[in-house]
Amino acid sequence: MLHLFSFFHLNLAFSSIEKEARPEVIQRCYWPLLRLIREQSLPAGIEASGYTLEEIRRLAPDWLKELRELCGEGLVEFIGSGYSQMIGPLVPAAVNRANQRIGMQVYEELLGFRPEVVLVNEQAYSAGLVPIYREAGYRALIMEWDNPGSARPGWDSHWRYLPQYARGADGSKLPVIWNKSIPFQKFQRYAHGEMELAEYLEFLQSRVGHEDRTFALYGNDAEIFDFRPGRFKTEAVMSGEGEWSRIARLYEAVQADPRFKLIRPSQVLDFLDRPGAANLLHLESAAQPVPVKKQSKYNVMRWALTGRDDLGLNTSCWRIYEALAADAGSPESDWKELCHLWSSDFRTHITTKRWEGVQERLAGLCRRVKPALSTLPPPAATSPQALRVRQEGAFLDIETDQQRLRLNCRRGLAVEGWWDKALSDQPLVGTLPHGYYDDINYGADFYTGHFVLEIPGRHKVTDLVPVSPHWDISAGRLRISAEIETALGLVQKEIWVDGESPRVEIVHHFGWPTCPHGTLRLGHITLNPQLFDRNGLFYRTHNGGDLAETFSLSSDPINHLAPVSALVSASQGLGITEGVVEIGDSRRVIGVCVDKSAAALTGHILCSPVDECYFARLIFSAMEMDDTACRTDHRTCFDDRTIRITLISSSL
Repeated sequence: MLHLFSFFHLNLAFSSIEKEARPEVIQRCYWPLLRLIREQSLPAGIEASGYTLEEIRRLAPDWLKELRELCGEGLVEFIGSGYSQMIGPLVPAAVNRANQRIGMQVYEELLGFRPEVVLVNEQAYSAGLVPIYREAGYRALIMEWDNPGSARPGWDSHWRYLPQYARGADGSKLPVIWNKSIPFQKFQRYAHGEMELAEYLEFLQSRVGHEDRTFALYGNDAEIFDFRPGRFKTEAVMSGEGEWSRIARLYEAVQADPRFKLIRPSQVLDFLDRPGAANLLHLESAAQPVPVKKQSKYNVMRWALTGRDDLGLNTSCWRIYEALAADAGSPESDWKELCHLWSSDFRTHITTKRWEGVQERLAGLCRRVKPALSTLPPPAATSPQALRVRQEGAFLDIETDQQRLRLNCRRGLAVEGWWDKALSDQPLVGTLPHGYYDDINYGADFYTGHFVLEIPGRHKVTDLVPVSPHWDISAGRLRISAEIETALGLVQKEIWVDGESPRVEIVHHFGWPTCPHGTLRLGHITLNPQLFDRNGLFYRTHNGGDLAETFSLSSDPINHLAPVSALVSASQGLGITEGVVEIGDSRRVIGVCVDKSAAALTGHILCSPVDECYFARLIFSAMEMDDTACRTDHRTCFDDRTIRITLISSSL
C-alpha cells in the first residue's frame, strides 16, 4: 500500500503578491483548503511562517479560529518553519536561532501549541541547521529527496519511500520526512487542468511497491490554486472549472482507492522501524553543499546575489545583525524585524511597490540600531624595516620574516605567488601560467586575487591590466595600491601585507555608477597543485550553523559555478556565514576571510583532476544571473562598494 501525505505551504509574503491582494488570497486559496479538509475529513499538513499567521489574524481571524479547531480535531497537522521564510544557509546561526525562537512564540500565541515538524524553508538545507531545529524543539524535518538523492549515487532508491535521519554538523540527528518535487509539480499540473485524473492516478500507481511505502502527494504552495501570483508570464491559465474542485475530486478518488491510504505527515515517522528506514545520512555533499528543491535552475544563488539587489539587501542585513549581536540589550522586536527583512520573498520576483516598502523598513531599522560601516581591523605594530619591497621588471616582491608575496604589475597586481615560510618553500597559492596543463581545456592563465565581470554579449571587464603601483606604510601595514580604469568606471585596488604574521588582504573599491546585468567574480584563490595532496584536500565553512561543515575534495570533479543555462549563471554556493572559508589538506590550510558587512559575497569551489595532477580554486561572487535578476530599475550595488578578501595560512 502507498501511504500518501500532503502539506500545503501558506505564504502571505509571497514575492509577487501585493499586500492589497492578501484578503483575496485568503478567500480564494486558504478558505477552500480548510473547507476541503473539513468536508472530506482529510488528514493534511498546513505550514506557515509566524509572519503569515500574524497577517491572517489581522485580515481573517475566523480562518485562524477554524485552523485551530481542525488542529484540535486531529485533521490538520500544523508544520512550523520559523517567523519568516528565511534561507538558513545564507544567514548567521544567531539569526536562524532567533527566527525559530520567535516563530515558536508566535505559534504558541496564535495556535495554542508548538509544532513538532519543521519544513526546511525553500528546502534550502545545510547540516548546520539540524542542531538549531533540535534546539527549537522540533522532532523531525521535511526536506526534498530529489536533489540530495541525485548527488549521492550510492543511496538506495528505496530509501525515498521511508523516513531516514539527517546528520547534523555537530553529529546530532533528526528524522527526515521526504518531500518530492516531481510529484508536487505533477499535482499542480493536474490541478491546473494540464493532466487528467486517470493519468495522475496512473502516476501514483507507478509508485506502489510490494511493501508498504510513504509518498508525498503534495508539498508546496497553496497560493497557486484558483489564484495566480503573477510571478511568471508562463503561469497556467485558469479555466472554467475551479482548481480546488479538481483537487477535491482527486482526494475523493484517492480515498476510495484501496491501493492508497492518506496519512498526516508526522505519521511517516511510524515507518522508522521498517527495513531500509532510519539510515543516518549526510544530505549535503561537496558538490552540493546547500541542496534546494526542484530543478537546478532553482538553487541557493536565487536568494544570495540575484533579484533586484540581493547583494545590497543582504549586506545591509549583515550590518544590522552585527549591531544587534554587539548589543546585549537589543530588543527582541529588532531581531524580529531583522528576521522579516531577511525573508526569501524580498529576494526574488518582488514587485516594485513592495521593494520600496522593504527599503523603507530597512532604513527604519538601520536608524534604530545604527550599524557601523565596515572598517579595516586594528593593525599589528609593524616597523618599516620588517617589510622589504623590491621591484624586478613586471614583478613586485614583498618579503617579511614570515611570508613572501609576488605581485604581477602587468596583470593588475594579480598574485603570482604567496609563501608562508614556516609551511613550505613553495607558494601556497598564485598563478598557474598558460601551458601549465597539457589539457587544452585548461589552456589559460589561472590568476589569483583578481576580478572578472562578464556581461552577456560583451567583452569581459577585469583588472588584469598593466598598472604602476604605489606603496607605503599605512596604519601599521604595507599598502600597495593602483588605480584601474574600466569601461564602467574607476576601480581602486589595494594589497595590504602584515609584517608580523602570514596575512595578505586584497581590496577592490568599485566606483561604478551603473553595472549591467552579468556576473562579478573576484578574490580568485588558485591552489598550488604541487604542494597540496589531492587525497587529503578539503574545504570547510559555515552555512548557517554554529559549527563549520567540512567537505572532501578527493573524489568527483566539482564546479559550483557551472552555469545551469544561458539564464542561470551558477549552480551552487557557500553561505560563509561566519565570514571564513578554509581550504587545504592534512598538513596545510589557507583561511580566506570575507567581510560580509562590506559585501555579502558567496563562495564557490572548482576542483577537478587534470593531466596527472589537479586544478583547485576558491572563487567569490558578488553578482549572478537568473530569472529573478533585475538591474534596470534600482540603484546599482557597485557604486562606492568596497570588497575585502583576506588570506591567512596555518598548519594542521
